[in-house]
Amino acid sequence: MSRTTRLSSSVLRAAAITGVAALTLTACGSGSGSGSTGSGSGSVKVGLITKTDTNPFFVKMKEGAEKAAKENGAQLSTAAGKFDGDNAGQVTAIENMVAAGVKGILITPSDSKAIVPAIQKARAKGVLVIALDTPTEPESAVDALFATDNLKAGELIGAYAKAAMKGRSAKIAALDLAPGVSVGVQRHNGFLKGFGATDKDVVCAQDTGGDQAKGQTAMENCLQKAPGINVVYTINEPAALGAYTALKAKGREKDVLIVSVDGGCSGTQAVKDGKIAATSQQYPLKMAAEGVKAVVTYAKDGKKASGYTDTGVTLISDKAQSGVTSKNTAYGLENCWG
Repeated sequence: MSRTTRLSSSVLRAAAITGVAALTLTACGSGSGSGSTGSGSGSVKVGLITKTDTNPFFVKMKEGAEKAAKENGAQLSTAAGKFDGDNAGQVTAIENMVAAGVKGILITPSDSKAIVPAIQKARAKGVLVIALDTPTEPESAVDALFATDNLKAGELIGAYAKAAMKGRSAKIAALDLAPGVSVGVQRHNGFLKGFGATDKDVVCAQDTGGDQAKGQTAMENCLQKAPGINVVYTINEPAALGAYTALKAKGREKDVLIVSVDGGCSGTQAVKDGKIAATSQQYPLKMAAEGVKAVVTYAKDGKKASGYTDTGVTLISDKAQSGVTSKNTAYGLENCWG
């Protein structure tokens, strides 16, 4: 990682006065995409820091924040890590946003633990900090968390898979995220809970990083280890599509049940096309929009958002199962992202 060049304090003050904090963020290399939207310099300043600016999930999150900023007369500055896991870039973005005079920062932490000291410094200066999508460790490091209930998202697809198996013996493959990442752990555990299974019932578990190519490799490895796999849980839809590709190459795509989480447009279309049996859809636009509103409220009356706000999750499938509440892909495609 290249060393970040720090701007002088006079430049930062000038940026704050002229309302071009986003230019400061770009100069500091905090991410590959930065910007500023909203009304003039007298409006409430809100910062949004995402893990990257290329993942469709975070693109939609940014869209939600921009729309909410315009609707609420706020000025939005944005930054993103250069890659998923770029904690240093997010730290720099926090520092620059605080120097630019933001009233609140919305952040999807790349490293839930390492980002905490920078968040604490921002809060000590009176900045409201809200985590979106991914909780910090500890969760109390931020003022509030607006996110999907990832345990529930996992439970929904677990319950669906159990019902779809109709009493048949299950040989489960778990295509996970990465060790210790809270979102991945919660979805994995939720799936097992919904299915009524434990890790002992998983015949193969592989990490994918949520990547399609790695999902395909992981599925290939699992099929070598346990050829009889008939249920596949995946951390997200790119991993699910990778699994589908591997299964299709073996002629197994029609007799293995794949379930996933996210609700992106390509993933929801894959459900419609029969590649994925069901997915739990989450709503990044809502996370960001509610976050912007919370910062504006704090600026106006000093009321801080606190605790956890569930931004919702919906099971999407065109093959409904008895006892499991779901909506079809028509609904899913109307509400998808990416």
